[in-house]
Amino acid sequence: MADPILPRPLLLVPAGGDGMGVPSALPPPQKRLRVAEPPPAPCASLSRTGHSASVTCGAKPGPPRQRGHPDSDGKGDATALGPTPGRSAMSQSGASRLAGSPQLHGGSLLALLGPERGSGGELAPASSPPSPPSGTPSPGPPPALLEGDWEGREELRLRELEEARARAAQMEKTMRWWSDCTANWREKWSKVRAERNRAREEVRQLRHRLEALTKELAGLRRERQEGLQERQQLGRQLARLRGRDHSPDTDTNGDGEADTEREPVRDVGAEAPPKAKELELMENILKSKQEGAESWEQRGAPGTRASFSRQERSRLLWEDVSVIEEDATKITALKLRLDESQKVLLKEREDKLALSKSIEKLEGELSQWKIKYEELNKNKQEVMKQLNILKEIHQDELGRISEDLEDELGARSSMDKKLAELRMEMERLQAENAAEWGRRERLETEKLNLERENKKLRAQIEDLEEVLARKRRQTASALDTDLKTIQAELFEKNKELADLKHIHTKLKKQYQEKMAELAHANRRVEQHEGEVKKLRLRVEELKKELAQAEDELDEAHNQARKLQRSLDEQTEQSESFQVQLEHLQSRNKAMKWP
Repeated sequence: MADPILPRPLLLVPAGGDGMGVPSALPPPQKRLRVAEPPPAPCASLSRTGHSASVTCGAKPGPPRQRGHPDSDGKGDATALGPTPGRSAMSQSGASRLAGSPQLHGGSLLALLGPERGSGGELAPASSPPSPPSGTPSPGPPPALLEGDWEGREELRLRELEEARARAAQMEKTMRWWSDCTANWREKWSKVRAERNRAREEVRQLRHRLEALTKELAGLRRERQEGLQERQQLGRQLARLRGRDHSPDTDTNGDGEADTEREPVRDVGAEAPPKAKELELMENILKSKQEGAESWEQRGAPGTRASFSRQERSRLLWEDVSVIEEDATKITALKLRLDESQKVLLKEREDKLALSKSIEKLEGELSQWKIKYEELNKNKQEVMKQLNILKEIHQDELGRISEDLEDELGARSSMDKKLAELRMEMERLQAENAAEWGRRERLETEKLNLERENKKLRAQIEDLEEVLARKRRQTASALDTDLKTIQAELFEKNKELADLKHIHTKLKKQYQEKMAELAHANRRVEQHEGEVKKLRLRVEELKKELAQAEDELDEAHNQARKLQRSLDEQTEQSESFQVQLEHLQSRNKAMKWP
């Protein structure tokens, strides 16, 4: 059995380089690359979202040949190698690392990877020295020794990737669980807090009610004291009046005064005498007054009987009767006031009993709310303890997760180093994309110019709208001149739109030229058997970019149509202004020539 033919690593050496073999970020498209191509072998495909770079393997072996010479269009041929299964995971991770590289300008990157050994196939080391200018590759390590290393590294990397994915999934599950737990505890805590706030609000309302009731009770007590004082004063006045009514004349009977002075004050709450007793009391008072007057007349008769006449005695008698009647009316009024004060006191007693009952009830409710508040505080303390325990558990889990992340970061740093080596190898292949990037940049510049022109047109349209608004505010006398200026501006805008249409036709021609170039590129791709898949991917990318350019051109078309519509509206407005001006002129003529 003959030994299998193992491919040697593919080396790219820029012609006329600096000896290090590292080209610039965007080398000129005229630079030639000598490629010492070994016999074809299975290799990997590297893809990246947005700007994909792929490597395909040829199906037929062939002798080494030189590629990368620029043709008439300024585009260099690209080396293509066929795809190999089992490389998607590593290619995706490498592409994601390459996306953030400052030297990769977002375009389609062509990556040449090393030969694949065993089942998985490993990327070729990018740190291989460049070949001399003659194109002969430098001797590498023996293929038999590299095969076991590549297989072991491939298995280790696959195992590390699977472990990292499992750890990431477990971390996501734990984080979701912790987020659910925290959300549940937040909901419970919000409910407890709402109940506590509700209880506090009810306690505050009960306190306000208790304060209001205490204030009302104090006011009622003051009113009761005032009523008692008024009652005592009324009793004193009544007793004084009764003593004065029942006492005999001071001049005749001194014992009567002593009796009135010694007469005790009756209780305010006692019942009033009936009407018969009042009448008897009035008759006794009248009799006592008459007897006092007669005795006074009898005593003063010897000296003054001649001086006083009968009319004077009758006048004095009527004065005494009027005084007695006034006293009787005062007594009845005082009795009525006394009855009213008694009724008020009874009502106050009833209110006091009701208030005392309500206060007792409120105190009972307050004690119940205090018990509930203490229970809520206990529940709050228990919940806080459980939250602290959960926080400690969460912190421990986060510590473990951070350790796992540090381990993963260490593994990723090694992967990053290897990917950095691959980046250096890919930077050498950016020269082939320079022409395509130039075309894309030209399209982008044209697109930017169109956008700038559209912005200018929008600004001019806004200026026109402002001018029209100002013209509307002016008087009717200046309408003719304003309409002429607006018509001139509209004529200029129509010219600008015609220029834009001309530019659009030019862009269409350029687009057709680009499509012709793409067709030419497709024909060139069909001519090369080993580069079919790679060029197809390029064509697809260019088609995507051209589709984007078409979308942008469609947007420019739409914007131009919008501008045309706005200009049509402005022309209609100008026509309406002309009609108004004609009406105004006709009115002015009619007013001048009635």
